[in-house]
Amino acid sequence: MAPDPADRPRPFEVCTAADLWTDEHASKQMLSYHLNGDVDLSSRKTTFIERSVAWIASHFNIGPETKVADFGCGPGLYTTRLAETGADVTGIDFSERSIAYARETAAKKGLSIRYVVQNYLEFSTEDRFDLIMMIMCDFCALGPDQRRKLLTTFRDTLAPNGAVLLDVYSLSAFEKREEFSGAMPDYLDGFWSPDPCDGSLNTFLYRAEKVALDRYTIVEANRQRTVYNWLQYFSLDDLTREFEAAGLAIDSVFANVAGDPYDAASDEFAVVAKRAS
Repeated sequence: MAPDPADRPRPFEVCTAADLWTDEHASKQMLSYHLNGDVDLSSRKTTFIERSVAWIASHFNIGPETKVADFGCGPGLYTTRLAETGADVTGIDFSERSIAYARETAAKKGLSIRYVVQNYLEFSTEDRFDLIMMIMCDFCALGPDQRRKLLTTFRDTLAPNGAVLLDVYSLSAFEKREEFSGAMPDYLDGFWSPDPCDGSLNTFLYRAEKVALDRYTIVEANRQRTVYNWLQYFSLDDLTREFEAAGLAIDSVFANVAGDPYDAASDEFAVVAKRAS
């Protein structure tokens, strides 16, 4: 069943990302999904990550003294592997639980990785990076103003010959989405709360803007919460315009962050960008 049109918020009107990534219980659940290498949920499968890191290290000539920043690094699945090449790696994420895991992993492996617990939209540094990464289509969860701010940060923190690597969901993926409205008892098998809870999901599609919203309402004994999960879907032309407006130029396009050949019909694609000349 489609949601009530009168109940439809404006695209990116409400942002509740912190409720998902910093809530005591939900962040624990998210970390468990990150670390489950057999599923593509919070992170991609381990087999893909290993192939992706190998391609990144080769394509960008990663090695000793290469400065890499991973925005939205989570528990360090990429940062750890890239640091093992000898790269100088910085990871930024506002999930304290994920960063704690990443730091513990780095300590066990004897790796020197700088981790910053912060909303990456507020991140600033005097460092200049040879590679800036944003993986798992995180860019799509941001509204237009947030994306402009982040791309400006990327431009300003790139080394002279540095590159940006990020992936996004495509318009092909958007066309597969459908609107939905329904109640869900014992909501998501304990994902949102350690106690029994009910809830509902409303999925709204904004066809002109190519935006989807999954709005989760979680009803517990002592409280009710609403979480807004926004996703922007892109054509290559639209993404190119956003990059150009921030002073960045897309240099190459791939099917994913493992360097597979670009396919316009695939559900996502990845771009490499540099400072515009």
